[in-house]
Amino acid sequence: MDIEFDASTLMMIFFILSLVISMWKIYPFLQTRTLADDDTTQASQEELSKIILKYYDGTSDNQNTRELLEKIKNDKDFDKEHFWRFNENKLNHILDKLNYDKK
Repeated sequence: MDIEFDASTLMMIFFILSLVISMWKIYPFLQTRTLADDDTTQASQEELSKIILKYYDGTSDNQNTRELLEKIKNDKDFDKEHFWRFNENKLNHILDKLNYDKK
């Protein structure tokens, strides 16, 4: 029994084979579980918002934002290891979200 394949069939077979192999090689690098220091979860965001609301009075100019950031980082409930990515930019983003939710 002699089976012959034309060029396009062979190209499709090798393409699918190379796609399967490349996905198999890339799979270990995809994030499949939640990390211990993941501060993007809903619970972490709520915890951070509660800490921010302790010190936030409703105004958000740049001078007060820097002071607010220092107060939050020095709070006893603020976990510096868990929220190690927390910076002024993230604080501004959360403040904007809090102000938008109030409207």
